[in-house]
Amino acid sequence: MARKKSREGKTSATKKPRYCSMPQPAERALPSNISSGRLRLIRVNESKWVNGTQLHYYFFRSPAKWASTDAEKKKVRQAFKVWKDVGIGLEFKEVTSPDEAEIRIGFERNDGHWSFLGRGVLRHGPDKRTMNIDKGDNWPVDTAVHEIGHTLGFPHEHQNPNAGIVWNEEAVYTTLAGAPNFWSRDDTYHNIIRKIQPDSVQGSSWDSNSIMHYRFEPGLIDKPERYRNGLVPAPDLSTRDKQWVKEFYPALGTRDYKKLTPFQSVRLRLDPGEQANFTVHPEGTRKYTISTFGPSDTILVLFEDVNGELRYQTADDDSGQDFNSKITVRLFKDRKYIVRLRLYYQDSAGDAGIMMW
Repeated sequence: MARKKSREGKTSATKKPRYCSMPQPAERALPSNISSGRLRLIRVNESKWVNGTQLHYYFFRSPAKWASTDAEKKKVRQAFKVWKDVGIGLEFKEVTSPDEAEIRIGFERNDGHWSFLGRGVLRHGPDKRTMNIDKGDNWPVDTAVHEIGHTLGFPHEHQNPNAGIVWNEEAVYTTLAGAPNFWSRDDTYHNIIRKIQPDSVQGSSWDSNSIMHYRFEPGLIDKPERYRNGLVPAPDLSTRDKQWVKEFYPALGTRDYKKLTPFQSVRLRLDPGEQANFTVHPEGTRKYTISTFGPSDTILVLFEDVNGELRYQTADDDSGQDFNSKITVRLFKDRKYIVRLRLYYQDSAGDAGIMMW
């Protein structure tokens, strides 16, 4: 009887998986006096893109060690389609220049599978990878789906503090020190044993079938006892993966947009994590200011609509601060712009708004 293959693409009974080693940038400093509830909402939302963003991806052609085959690129394209087919508001477009891409993908052998988390990819210049797929591994499409999940802002699910996993720690360290990962103890602690801070986790439950979950061989997990003989997540996106990605990135229609007009304020009737979208049609060419007001934490992003393709212009994020998000920029008559605002936190519903002048 054929043995079922894991999402790492290895036959689980004979080969060990090459795990994803997600880089961890320094956590953004926030004021020490903000409330725990406000901090949690900022941390959960800050890595997520504003919904409706068109994310551009690029496959490196040089240096040669980062280049890919047509078959490898085909699998990554399939992985982007897996996420898009859930029915989300994000768009994905392949481009031919790294200068145009937020997501830049290399395939360096023996560098492991990894991706930066969410909007953290923007901290890296066009000559840097934001994702690597290890061409030395016999990887399936699910591996690329997992890495794209990180780029969408989703962390490793097995590090969810709600999982209640008790590790056989020395067995984990010993296993990961060997082939094919060759991780240090620090790498293993950071990517497996360490629990994610509770204030950065979506929801209050654990999804052992998440695409963001590793599989684990027998002997690595002590508790829950049913996983002592191993944990193998089901392939593909789980039901909760689909639920969460649609919660952060729901499909957008024309009725999701309002017109933003100079000197007319719009009250924001949003819950934390929700988004408002506005169209802007400047009546004249000049500098305009677009700003939120009221006690709230938001990210404000401006795009120009060029023949149906949204091109990023500028953004501001006021989360955890005493000031409001504000954009001052020159807009041109007869051009169309889109403003997107994601709410992280507000003191009470209806106390925040947005205005353009």
